[in-house]
Amino acid sequence: MSVVELRLDAVRAVLGGARVTEVAAQAGVSRQSVHTWVARYLLEGVAGLADRSHRPPGCKHQTPGSVEVRVAEMRREHPRWGAKRIRMELLRAPGPWSSEGAGEGVTGVTVPSTATINRILRRKDLVTPRPRKRPRDSYVRFERPGPMQLWGIDIVGGIQLVDEVTGVGGRRKSSPASMTTPGTA
Repeated sequence: MSVVELRLDAVRAVLGGARVTEVAAQAGVSRQSVHTWVARYLLEGVAGLADRSHRPPGCKHQTPGSVEVRVAEMRREHPRWGAKRIRMELLRAPGPWSSEGAGEGVTGVTVPSTATINRILRRKDLVTPRPRKRPRDSYVRFERPGPMQLWGIDIVGGIQLVDEVTGVGGRRKSSPASMTTPGTA
């Protein structure tokens, strides 16, 4: 038997005078489930006994479609504008979020964040994604497997030397260096 048939049998038993507790125990469900099935059967018939989605009907913090359309229009009009510029223009322009556009029947609408505008532009294929940075493991370290295979010198800034004859700062510079020898690195 299918799920709908099992539920229909339970509903018919309850409507025929059987106790909800007994029917729930036979079906292996809670009393609340049986009450729900009966209510759905009385309202919608057999179609009301089918499984339903648990997904919520909407998302209260989702960006309204009108705002998404406006963001897409702005990007198409000005292809060089990024999310920051579009957000600044939305803040300046009248819309459902400003006091000038509040009479449009939309309440509680705010200007989306820069990240949200970026997501809208990506979703509508209005931006070309940048190539990702090189992964860290692709870099080759400067270590060598054996001794005496790596020598390194680090030139640190220059120091102005004093001329021995005149005692005035000369043009010669000395550059202290630190050296990495193969045995110490």
